[in-house]
Amino acid sequence: MTTTPAAPRLLGAAEVRALAARLDLRPTKQRGQNFVIDPNTVRRIVRDARITPDDVVVEVGPGLGSLTLALLEVASRVVAVEVDPLLAGLLPQTISEYAGDHADRFEVVLADALRITELPGPPPTALVANLPYNVSVPVLLHMLALLPSLERGMVMVQAEVADRLAAGPGSKVYGVPSVKAAWFADLRRAGSVGRNVFWPAPNVDSGLVAWTRREPPVTRATREQVFAVVDAAFAQRRKTLRSTLKSMAGSAEAAEAALVAAGVDPQARGEAIGIGEFVRIAEELHVGTVTP
Repeated sequence: MTTTPAAPRLLGAAEVRALAARLDLRPTKQRGQNFVIDPNTVRRIVRDARITPDDVVVEVGPGLGSLTLALLEVASRVVAVEVDPLLAGLLPQTISEYAGDHADRFEVVLADALRITELPGPPPTALVANLPYNVSVPVLLHMLALLPSLERGMVMVQAEVADRLAAGPGSKVYGVPSVKAAWFADLRRAGSVGRNVFWPAPNVDSGLVAWTRREPPVTRATREQVFAVVDAAFAQRRKTLRSTLKSMAGSAEAAEAALVAAGVDPQARGEAIGIGEFVRIAEELHVGTVTP
């Protein structure tokens, strides 16, 4: 007779504070430490991220384990990347205590997610994380670049960042994060999260962004070359592409010639064009034979 594994117990406010007390932990703004204390919120994230029993999930910034335990309810394996040695050291004990029947499906990696170059075990299929707000975009882009096996995911970030990530051309909040994320995936705003589900409560609102991997653009330029054009285009947001790209092209005339060859209006601004146009511009600037 087989025994059904007991479902993980999730963390509420009392449990989160008790775990923090074990470490004599005082959450710091520097590391964006705001711990989720509402089981309904983490279950919602896992459900809306469409995690299945076939998924290997990578979680960045697991903290005290609130979301980790909810992921272990469903996923076949969870690899948590944590930069804080105290938190990383406590996590296995927390998983054993609250999800003992699932402990063999969990692994913690003590590392800075921005500097990690590989993960142990089978390739992850999903990324689900409550990302530290101060590094959320760089971490997301790094993980998407590092782990091509990722198919989909959901991240909780500052509401303004969520809006930027999901924005399209022409939006007031469309910018560098929007374009670079679009290289890897289709992104959409997937809801909001109230401040009262965190301890301590943050001073900003939070938003959810869901994403689905798509093939990167087919291009003769490298991703680094395309991203360099994106950075230049938004460095002076109010200026035209002819002006913002002149240093990269060598002159305003060369920039205009490259833009025209790419089929982009030289008087347009970066906020008006999408990833496809940026790719064509990069091809003309870095690979093409355009001369002023």
